[in-house]
Amino acid sequence: VGIICDKVFVDSFRYTTRINTGTGELLQVSSDIRGILPSASVRDFGSVIFSMLPAGSVSGAPKGTTCQIIRQAEGVPRGFYTGVFGYFDGKVLDSAVLIRFIEIVADGQGNESFYYRSGGGITINSNCEQEYREMLSKIYIPVR
Repeated sequence: VGIICDKVFVDSFRYTTRINTGTGELLQVSSDIRGILPSASVRDFGSVIFSMLPAGSVSGAPKGTTCQIIRQAEGVPRGFYTGVFGYFDGKVLDSAVLIRFIEIVADGQGNESFYYRSGGGITINSNCEQEYREMLSKIYIPVR
């Protein structure tokens, strides 16, 4: 947000939400950040959003290196995974990063497969085993 916006506001920084997974509880850490785009950027809104992807919360840091590692390790395009979704009313965009969702993929012959997409980011100091355990703990279907 800071790279593309004239002004950045951090409304909430690193707050924790408890999420019931049905098999236990996870702590979700989030921040609410907003910015004011230069007026010229509003006409090319898609490019503005695309320039911020993948989100740092998913790619980790340093972003260029970790994105290269992720592409090599995964070997397939991510599709919507780690993209964004949201609602734009003409003035305000309310959005979130797709880090956990179910994707339906049709094979063109009337069959559908369901894929549960979930994961997280790595850093230069990441430990493979710890990252894998964290990923497994986050693979869940939210329940109330």
